[in-house]
Amino acid sequence: MKKDHDALLVKDVDVSAKFYHGILGLKEIPNGGLGDHIRWFELGDKIQFHLIESEEKTEKNKGFHLALSTDDLEALMEFLKDKNIPFENWPGEKDTTNTRPDGIKQIYLQDPDGYWIEVNNNRL
Repeated sequence: MKKDHDALLVKDVDVSAKFYHGILGLKEIPNGGLGDHIRWFELGDKIQFHLIESEEKTEKNKGFHLALSTDDLEALMEFLKDKNIPFENWPGEKDTTNTRPDGIKQIYLQDPDGYWIEVNNNRL
């Protein structure tokens, strides 16, 4: 098995698409003709990420999150501060990282719908 894609239900697909492209830098790709309520993005490893506009409510918690890695976590943190996008570490301390037992630093932020996103400095 290989991972194909993940999908999230979002209130406003255009607002969410702006966040995932403009803030996290994901590349938007054609959505296979599925209509304007679905937007597709591609991660660096060719795995797709789908946003689906829906009125359905979903519960969010930090334990259920999307995890991404970056080569420069410090630069991302400065970018997020400049854009007034709050982030925290796993325990919930604002504007700082924590270090996992394996030595990887991580932060958490939320998208416009409240979904949690981990960004870490793991070298995959």
